[in-house]
Amino acid sequence: MKKILMLHGVNHNMFGQRDPAQYGTITLAEIDDRLRGLGRELGVEVVSFQTNHEGAMCERIHQAFLEKMDAVLINAGAWTHYSYGIRDALAILTVPVVEIHMSNIHAREEFRHHSVFAEIVKGQICGFGLDSYLLGLRAAVSASAAATA
Repeated sequence: MKKILMLHGVNHNMFGQRDPAQYGTITLAEIDDRLRGLGRELGVEVVSFQTNHEGAMCERIHQAFLEKMDAVLINAGAWTHYSYGIRDALAILTVPVVEIHMSNIHAREEFRHHSVFAEIVKGQICGFGLDSYLLGLRAAVSASAAATA
């Protein structure tokens, strides 16, 4: 069975309580449950990881490389806009990487309009709340299948 890694970044443990106007009231646990459910429908296993520590995120990406994950989804939160360390870790991966954001980062503050990951990811999905994750998983599964065909 293919394995897809979902990486949740800084402050995502506060989903459901943090800025409901931008992120809604869904919790991180609920997002992960929905991803695992869709993963079962698509015939893949979804493994989730969340951290508020940039180094831990880089180490989990390195581990994903060694584990030979089939694809990676990442919502790095604010790290998206400035973490070259995470960007460089993602660049090590040889599998499809899909960048996800619940809110439309291009319709928010100016600093959020730029992603340092954009040049190295397969694609970016933003602005659809929970559906950004579900669409991202579908895209990752499809890209992974194409990469191995």
